[in-house]
This record gives sequence, C-alpha cells and structure tokens, in this order.
Amino acid sequence: MLLERPLPSSEPRSSGLGRPLRVALFSGNYNYLRDGANRALNRVVRDASDSANIEFRIYSPTTRTPAFEPAGTLISVPSIPFPGHGEFRVALGMPRRIREDLAGFAPDLVHVSAPDPLGNAASKWAGAHRIPVVASLHTRFETYFGFYGLGWIRGLVEGHLDRFYDRSDFILAPNRPIMAELAARYGAQRTRLWHRGVEHGDFSPARRDLAWRRSLGYADDAPIVLFFGRLVREKGIDMFAEAIGLLEREFPGLRPMVIGDGPERKRFEAMLPRGVFLGHLDGESLWRAVASADILFNPSVTEAFGNVVLEAMAAGLAIVAADAPSTRALIAPHENGILCPPNDPPAYAAALAALLADPPTRRGIALAAQRASLEFNWSDSVGNVLAVYAEAMAGR
Repeated sequence: MLLERPLPSSEPRSSGLGRPLRVALFSGNYNYLRDGANRALNRVVRDASDSANIEFRIYSPTTRTPAFEPAGTLISVPSIPFPGHGEFRVALGMPRRIREDLAGFAPDLVHVSAPDPLGNAASKWAGAHRIPVVASLHTRFETYFGFYGLGWIRGLVEGHLDRFYDRSDFILAPNRPIMAELAARYGAQRTRLWHRGVEHGDFSPARRDLAWRRSLGYADDAPIVLFFGRLVREKGIDMFAEAIGLLEREFPGLRPMVIGDGPERKRFEAMLPRGVFLGHLDGESLWRAVASADILFNPSVTEAFGNVVLEAMAAGLAIVAADAPSTRALIAPHENGILCPPNDPPAYAAALAALLADPPTRRGIALAAQRASLEFNWSDSVGNVLAVYAEAMAGR
C-alpha cells in the first residue's frame, strides 16, 4: 500500500530533520542474484537502519527465487530478462505505480547504484524535485561489450555514463585508482571513496580443511589454483582456461577448482576437463572451499572493487590477477600477490608456475595478503557511505 505522504517540496530541506532520514535506493539487482554489488548495498541498508536512524526504501527488479532475504523495504519494479543474459533482469524505467510509491515515500536523498533505465529515471526525478543524488559505481559496464563482439558500442555507453553521473551530487568510487579516474572526469569535489569490507571470521585461514580436500581427491601437498566468481565471459573464464592449459604442460597433475555458476558453465567445463566444479556455494561451504585452496587466479578486468580478491586474501590465499584498477587497490606486487598484464596467458602461466614451484614464497605471499586484508572492514565501509549521505544533506 502506498504511503500517504505529500510530494517532496521544491525547496531543499534542512539536514536537521528530527526524524529518520528517508533514502530511496535504486538497484538493478538487489537480491535476485548474489554478487558483490548487492551484498554491499544490503550491508549498508542493514547496518545504517540499525545504527544511523535511516529509513530505506529500495526499488529493484525481483524474481520469485531470490538469492537471499533483502535488508530494508524492497519494492519490486517491473522488468524483463536482459537480452543474452536471461539470469539478469532490467527495469525499463519508472512506471506510474513506482513514481506514486516514490512520491509517497518522499525521500530526502536518492541513491542510484546502476546506470540502467531505472537509475536514470530516478536521478532525473530527484533532480526535478531538488533532492540530492548519490551515485555508487559497482562495475565497469563499459568494459563488458568487447566480450560479446560489441566493442563498437563502448563510446555510446561511455556517453550515457557521463550523462548519468553528471546528474549526481556525489559519486562513490570503490577504490582510489577509480576515484582518480572519476575525479578527472567529473570533478574531485563530487567524488568520494567507498571501499568494501570483509568478514574476517568467515573468510579465514582457520577454515582450511584437509579432510574436505581429500574427499575431492586432492593430496595434502597438492596446491589448488582457484577460480571464484560468476561463470560469464566478462569474468575472464577464457583467459583462465588458456593460462591453465599452458600451465599443465609443466604441472600435468594440476586440478583447478572452480567456485561459482552461470550461463557459461558448460563451456568452461569443456575448457577445463580436469577442473573440479563446485557450483554456487554459500556460508560455511563457501568459506571452507576458499580457505582450502592455495592460489586465487583472477584474470577479470571488469570488477570495480574485486570482492573475491579481498575474500581470498582474508582466507590466506596467494593472488595472481590482472593488473587493473580494482586489483591495484588491493595488491602490492610481489608482496601480497602478483599482477600480470591483462589478456596475457603466458604471463599468467609464468606467475602461477613460479608460485606452484616455490611453496615457501607462495606461503609468504599468502600470509602478507591475509595481513593486508585486515585493513578492510564493514564498519569503516558503511561509515564511508553515511559520511557522504551527511555531506549531501548538509549541502541542500
């Protein structure tokens, strides 16, 4: 039922509201699939609702089979399957029912997390009502199209992103390299840092389980190279398989482990005939599996933050990854991981071979990675967002 509240005034309100701050959050995927972006958004909503006197109302496509229970009040927005990626859904804008619901909620601040038609319509609505807009960047959409033979469209996408972010009062960047890019493009006065956190009690070396490894046919001294993420082209599965193929010439008994699922699973299985595919894991099963591997190999260049890299670091794994902004923000090369030129299978294979052949060095890098991960926690992460909310309200 719609809330009986008037349309927001055209005059900006004071930040001293004397009631909970009302935030309308727009997401392209708040909980129907599990990914790093929606987990971060749910964490902000849950923690801020409990501690910061904020009332959230979230607008997002939904499905009948959500991946997890949402934090906050979730309003389902009509959507259609995304062409070619049917597991994703896209809202084509804000229909009248959603606009009426939004007006009834009368938000003090609008947070948009995806530059899709829904987020685009939300930021325009907020601008028309002089409501502050905070945009958060969660993925490098402009990088996706080259994986599907649509590289020619990148310029059009970047133009759309410019218009989208230009309407925002503040832009939340997931790390300092991307923050510098955004500051150069949209102005440092509008760009703020929102790093992510990790649960150190969940992703921990203490979760390593030799008995579980043995049940999968791994010897205690057999190092495991891990792929961790959704099985889609933009996560670098082709690069992973090609590098592993080169590596198997030197280490013929190598059996990579894969955590994750997605539309490219069958093709990935065909490319990795010796791979151990565990599918989607969650909770205790996920934490045990990650900690029981030895090296995370992440060739993806499309992440904005690199949640899986941070989680693997916290679990005590050495890291081999593409040299991209998301990984440069986490990895000190040859101290707590190895960064390789993107799209260079021989470089990846050489880096992996060096770690496989030298267990003491591998363990030293893994220990340094685990220590570096301690700098990241969810309390500070949520605090970053709340500070920007306060700054946006103070400028009204």
